[in-house]
Amino acid sequence: MAKSSQHVLDFERPLADLEAKIQQIRLDSENSDLDVSQQVEQLEQLVAKRRQEIYANLTPSQVIQVARHPQRPNTLNYIETLCDTWYELHGDRCGNDDTALVGGVGTIDGVPLLLMGHQKGRDTKEKMARNFGMASPGGYRKALRLMRHGNRFQLPLLMFIDTSGAYAGLKAEEQGQGEAIAANLREMFALRVPILGCVIGEGGSGGALGIGIVDHLMMFEYSIYTVASPEACAAILWKDAKKAADAAQALQITARQLRDLELVDEVIPEPLGGNHAFPKQAVAALKEVILRHLKVLQALGPEELLERRYEKFRRMGRVLETGDDAIP
Repeated sequence: MAKSSQHVLDFERPLADLEAKIQQIRLDSENSDLDVSQQVEQLEQLVAKRRQEIYANLTPSQVIQVARHPQRPNTLNYIETLCDTWYELHGDRCGNDDTALVGGVGTIDGVPLLLMGHQKGRDTKEKMARNFGMASPGGYRKALRLMRHGNRFQLPLLMFIDTSGAYAGLKAEEQGQGEAIAANLREMFALRVPILGCVIGEGGSGGALGIGIVDHLMMFEYSIYTVASPEACAAILWKDAKKAADAAQALQITARQLRDLELVDEVIPEPLGGNHAFPKQAVAALKEVILRHLKVLQALGPEELLERRYEKFRRMGRVLETGDDAIP
């Protein structure tokens, strides 16, 4: 298997060691007449077996590592690969163009859409330029402008969620971060076009919700969606960020946990090794799901869309405790 990155997660180290051994055996065999095909095949079978065992039993903290993998496909990777045509649109028309949140119009198999999402960046320079995918108020106002544009021209909306949270700096608060996100929440409930959303990596707090009021919410299998990062949660509850693994376990933030809680509509399976190892498979899986659900949602009238969206979010927030003091 050819990996897309040399970055190896801690729990993947045994697999990396085996793959390095396979590579070394192949190199050594080039300078000899020895037939190593059987030995290589056995080792490759062992790698596949170990990978299956590891990824079938990931802990929430390990899922977080996969969700944050530096080579995991990002919003622009998906958009540029999914779309036949793509034109990025800029600016919030109030003097800002936040590059932490990107958007524009495009077509997927001839279907016109308005697409947007968080963009974290790859290397250090790009991450700094895009503020690690943490959007400012201008970013959410740009998103709202584009959503209104899609609504006006009857373009379905497709959201890619991938942020640790909205930017929490002093300047962002001075410019109305809370109001900008709240305005998006309000306005998205009134949009009369289908809205699809997918958590492709990390969905953090209000930063994710600012583009997260959707008719059908999907999550990739090894992505997370949380009210606060495990590190922040641990710092608040235990005054110790090192207890992030305990917080991750308690927060119920993985895709399958959230689907069981009926907060997420669909989990998109990832290939063993994660989307960072097989990005083409990730794009193909997402494309199939997008087109399937777009067909269903586009068959609904605007009033039915609005009613379904309202009821979807009204059903959330059920109390799980049982007993005489439980709240129904």
